[in-house]
Amino acid sequence: MATRVALVTGASRGIGAATAVRLARDGFNVAANYLARKGGALRTVQAVEAVGRRGIAVQADVCDAADARRMVSEAVAGLGRLDVLVNNAGVYERAFFDDMKTEDWDRRIRTNLSACFYTAKAAVPEIRKVGSGRIINVTSQLAYRGTTHGADYVAAKAGVVGLTKALALELARDHILVNAVAPGSIETDILAGDSPDDRARRVRTIPLGRVGLPEEIAAAVSFLASPDAAYITGQVLHVNGGSLLA
Repeated sequence: MATRVALVTGASRGIGAATAVRLARDGFNVAANYLARKGGALRTVQAVEAVGRRGIAVQADVCDAADARRMVSEAVAGLGRLDVLVNNAGVYERAFFDDMKTEDWDRRIRTNLSACFYTAKAAVPEIRKVGSGRIINVTSQLAYRGTTHGADYVAAKAGVVGLTKALALELARDHILVNAVAPGSIETDILAGDSPDDRARRVRTIPLGRVGLPEEIAAAVSFLASPDAAYITGQVLHVNGGSLLA
């Protein structure tokens, strides 16, 4: 039986890198996409290969539809097939609505939402060839709770939830399951700007009393990519330490 293949966007660091390595441990060969951090993507590939799976790094700007198509083609050419697409690439930049420029809005919507459409559009024909597969989108708890300094990010991530549900309905006939993971506060570069006081305030809003780890998001993606999730589609798995309950 051929080894399944996963393509993870934004896999040079953080959640994307952790997801690529976790899927490799689960038996997948992995294509690790990156935009500019080639060194990080190569480290991800090395970690994939260290657990006995094949890995390749694929440079592409997923905000560009043609580049997204090239990325998928290179992943399939390099690894032979495509079973799972993980749409992880994204950007979050704190900005208040009054200060937000139109070009900033357009760029962040394109990065956090349109890219999911472009990559899925390119990946679905390849997934159909293997008879079934998964698309797993990374959204955010902010799609549900909002924030005072990121209307563009919140709108895009809420759009990812809607796209997930719509694609789940359309692609069910192709045995392609489409789900999403909504991280809460996770130890990534997004939190790097927190002061000690910021971190303390953040942690106080989380019932479990800590921020999460990229590996914990990777575990949720792993579950949705696994045979155990074969009857789940159109859903959002929240991984946030209970913060939406607070």
